[in-house]
Amino acid sequence: MLIVIWEYITDAQTAENYRSCTLDCAATLRLNPRNVKAYYRSAAACLALDKLAEAEDACQHGLDVDASNAALKTLAARIANRKARLDELARIRREQDDRLALEKNALAAALKKRNVVVKYSKDGAAPDMEDAIFKLADPVDPDSELSFPVLLLYPVDAQSDLIKAVGERDSLVQHLEEVLPLPWDEKGEYRVRDVECYIETSTDGLVKVGKKLGLGKVLGAGKVEVRDGLVKVNVLPKERVVGWIEEFKRRRDAAKG
Repeated sequence: MLIVIWEYITDAQTAENYRSCTLDCAATLRLNPRNVKAYYRSAAACLALDKLAEAEDACQHGLDVDASNAALKTLAARIANRKARLDELARIRREQDDRLALEKNALAAALKKRNVVVKYSKDGAAPDMEDAIFKLADPVDPDSELSFPVLLLYPVDAQSDLIKAVGERDSLVQHLEEVLPLPWDEKGEYRVRDVECYIETSTDGLVKVGKKLGLGKVLGAGKVEVRDGLVKVNVLPKERVVGWIEEFKRRRDAAKG
């Protein structure tokens, strides 16, 4: 009979079925507090709902009535195993949360130490860019090397390239040499010696970036902000810089009204 009852419980597909079972068992036990089958059914339903304290209680009451009941003993072991599993999962989550907090604090300390200002335009949260994020070589050591995702913008041609990790000691020229020449540059304007680099400042201006200067020095100079989790570098052919700067200023002034 107990096997039939257990099949009924495990075949129930919704939480409502289990809750209904516990209510039925409670009603039965009010009439007969020594009904072992009702304790078993109630404990099994509570286990299915992960109400482990209630499951333990029902199972123990059943064993108090019939200490040798094999089905209840087996169920008690299953409840204990489930409790141990949930406790282990909770421990793992706590360790993960603690690790994430350490990494977050280490990154914040690293940015502050290097005088790197980071701003986000929406809700104070970085957009999801998967692995293109600020990183420390050792995630919990703020003194280890810091790297940044860099978006190379070619604004006069409406093109861009994302470099997922540029070390703070890396210069732009190191990465430009890997990217240039560009496959779509039919005129051959984008060669390392023929381009200049600009980053927007925290006051909506522009600063020219020395191509051989380490990125960390550029970001820590106090003139620029890292916005929305990306270091955005405008790369332009020298012959087109003046016109682009004039257009940049016109758009900026128009936005300010």
